[in-house]
Amino acid sequence: MQLMVNYPEKLPDALQQSPEQFEQEAKMAMAAKLFEMKRICSGTAAAMAGMDRVRFLLDLHRYGVAAIDLTSEELMADLHNA
Repeated sequence: MQLMVNYPEKLPDALQQSPEQFEQEAKMAMAAKLFEMKRICSGTAAAMAGMDRVRFLLDLHRYGVAAIDLTSEELMADLHNA
C-alpha cells in the first residue's frame, strides 16, 4: 500500500535536503517512531523505510530510538534462557 503526504514545496530546501532525501528521512522517522512505540517489529519498520533490517537498527540512534529496549527483568530472562 502507499501513503501520500503533502508537504510545503520549500520544506526540503529549508532543511538543506533534496526532495528525495527529505522523503527518505520522513519514511525513516515514521518507521522509527512506530518501532519505538512497539507497534511494528524491526523487519517491518526496515521495509517501510526501504532498507535492510541491520541498516535500520544501526540508523535508529539518529532518531533517538534505542535498537534494544528491554527492561532489566527482560534482559535477565533472555540471558538466563540463552
